[in-house]
Amino acid sequence: MKKSIFVSVIGGFGLLLPKVVSAHCPLCVVGAGALAVLATSLGVSTVVVGIMIGAFALALGLWIAPMVKRKFVPFQKEILVLIIFLSTVIPIMPLIRDYAPLYIAITKTYGSLLHNTYTINLFVLGYIIGAIIMLLSPYISKLLTKVIGKKFPYQGIVITILTLILVSLLVQFQTWLR
Repeated sequence: MKKSIFVSVIGGFGLLLPKVVSAHCPLCVVGAGALAVLATSLGVSTVVVGIMIGAFALALGLWIAPMVKRKFVPFQKEILVLIIFLSTVIPIMPLIRDYAPLYIAITKTYGSLLHNTYTINLFVLGYIIGAIIMLLSPYISKLLTKVIGKKFPYQGIVITILTLILVSLLVQFQTWLR
């Protein structure tokens, strides 16, 4: 009994001592935000900036979340990935405000849910696309391995970066043609 009380007291004091940890760095978010603002001021499309930030944020979440070895709640890894993703993207959102109309005409009556004009945040659209690309890249890599029968060096990284670059170029060229 005395030993467990002693361990509890010592453990409690241990919580007060500083400790080196691997955590989500606010400086990284500020740096990514500053680069995003710089890129948009240089003429890069807001959607392209969102694609890169979204991919970065999800990659950061997928990298950091598995570092917590002890499981505290169900779906802990997924929750941590979402928290890290949102804590990267949300602070940057006020810095980049660019909106565009989205006209949807599926039904005949204007004003209904499927026939209306909506305002979309282009940065949000971009970071959703970037996150989707980051999620789909491993599956594209596995499919490529099945097709060619082997993996080439750094295949996962090459597939991810090439996909991000190709989609970003398509979006950027589309904005230049408008």
